[in-house]
Amino acid sequence: MAHAINGYDGACKHIHGHSYQLFVSVSFAKNDSEYIAPPGFIIDFKLLKQIVGKVVVSVLDHKLVLSKEFLANKPYVEVLENLIVWDFEPTVENILLFIKVAVSSELPRELRLTGLKLYETKDSYSEWKP
Repeated sequence: MAHAINGYDGACKHIHGHSYQLFVSVSFAKNDSEYIAPPGFIIDFKLLKQIVGKVVVSVLDHKLVLSKEFLANKPYVEVLENLIVWDFEPTVENILLFIKVAVSSELPRELRLTGLKLYETKDSYSEWKP
């Protein structure tokens, strides 16, 4: 995914890309002092990957995400077919909050999101916990 940060006075004010790495943690919303009924796990990892693939990867992969403010200053970018426009700056922190809302809305009712960690580079990340 590519992005640019409007109003930032560094190199990230220019359009650039990252190969993000996302870690998702979920927990059982019920009593956690009891063993989990068969099959013994709260969610199949395949299902969790499908959820993340549907609401995160398919939405953001190979896309350019920019804020409305960025486009107000550089309207020529609006012609790109892979452009997504947000009301807020697409910083790693805000991307993580976008992911939190998207994943939470798709989880089965008995699960809750307990953590997200999004790496922008190998040693730079943002983390969310409730």
